[in-house]
Amino acid sequence: MTNRVVLGLQWGDEGKGKIVDLLSKDFDIVARCQGGANAGHTVKVGDNKFILHLIPSGILHPGKICIIGNGVVLDLFQLFKEMRDLEDRGIKVGGRIMVSGRAHLVMPYHKIIDAVMEEARGDALLGTTKRGIGPAYLDKIGRCGIQFADIFDDHVLRCKIKENFELKKHIFDRLPADQRPNIELTFETFVAKREEARALICDVAEFLDESIRGGKKILFEGAQGTLLDVDFGTYPFITSSNTTIGGVLTGLGIGCKHLGRITGIVKAYQTRVGSGPFPTELLDETGNRLREQGNEYGSTTGRPRRCGWIDLVLLKYAVRINGVDDIALMKMDVLDGLDEIKVCVGYNFFGKICDTPPQSNFHFKHVEPVYVSMPGWKKPIGGAKSFADLDANAQAYLKKIEEFTGAKISILSTGPERDQTISN
Repeated sequence: MTNRVVLGLQWGDEGKGKIVDLLSKDFDIVARCQGGANAGHTVKVGDNKFILHLIPSGILHPGKICIIGNGVVLDLFQLFKEMRDLEDRGIKVGGRIMVSGRAHLVMPYHKIIDAVMEEARGDALLGTTKRGIGPAYLDKIGRCGIQFADIFDDHVLRCKIKENFELKKHIFDRLPADQRPNIELTFETFVAKREEARALICDVAEFLDESIRGGKKILFEGAQGTLLDVDFGTYPFITSSNTTIGGVLTGLGIGCKHLGRITGIVKAYQTRVGSGPFPTELLDETGNRLREQGNEYGSTTGRPRRCGWIDLVLLKYAVRINGVDDIALMKMDVLDGLDEIKVCVGYNFFGKICDTPPQSNFHFKHVEPVYVSMPGWKKPIGGAKSFADLDANAQAYLKKIEEFTGAKISILSTGPERDQTISN
């Protein structure tokens, strides 16, 4: 099997963009399966930094076909903006991006609803990006969503927009008159983009099946991370899609026998954006150091990320849930120079030691991490060209992760550049 899956194993922001970019050269097609413009993949190529929200990172390699699957909720205007920005920077995108006609659209009113819902939660904020992702998925599951293919039929599009305005009237009526969305304006906004969008629409499931039969190699790209999965994440502080391996199958219409190798992306420490449980969070100078050394600020929102020690309980869980074959460990260099590094190997839940996460968020709030301390390393990671070049303490750190999770570390990122990577 020549295909490969890349998934995040933490709360997102693990560095999937770099790994997808690094691996893309060996594949013909890069396919995104879920999420929306709330995801942000940052890729550094020489002096250039690219931040992509919808388009797979493979677009930076000439000739690669990039797929946006039916599991993605599509902000069409964000997609067009990304395409223009890439063209302006010399990246040719024409004929290289295909979008499933079954992908549901993020409508302008979804962003309004997202902001209203978040404000209504008061102190119980979820920390959403307010990009309309949750409300778009709500409409999809509620069977009133508008799909990409719908914009090419006047009657279908107008009827679906009108239906949604009726269903959401109780929300819109609460807004000031000048902030309420308008049916005709919403309709005309999408009609105006129809011809530009026509070149993108594709039956993705059929295209991928034909590509596999033709011997093409596919890299499947996930967004966010396992711990944000709507079923297996730290609910309710999660995203609205399946960020785990199942999301690849349902988000692209691909059979499980075609997935191939499953690679999980992990930071050498832990970060989280927004609210929710975080057992190993550091609210001290060490946490601040990780944030500044790792430039831990959201590529989508710019919000500072919460930082803490790596949590092997959650990582082992993520490896199991996804059937991970191997791990790409990111940002190991951020830990350079620390005298001591702590690793979470269990949870103390009212005196009982657990090695798996609780299913209830209420219980999650009461777990205390059980740490083992490991000595840091003084030899900078950045200069290493192989695993053997690493300081003995750094090698011991990697071995600890492998032994606890049962997954081999096949890729080690030693810096943000493409060539700052060690592979086994």
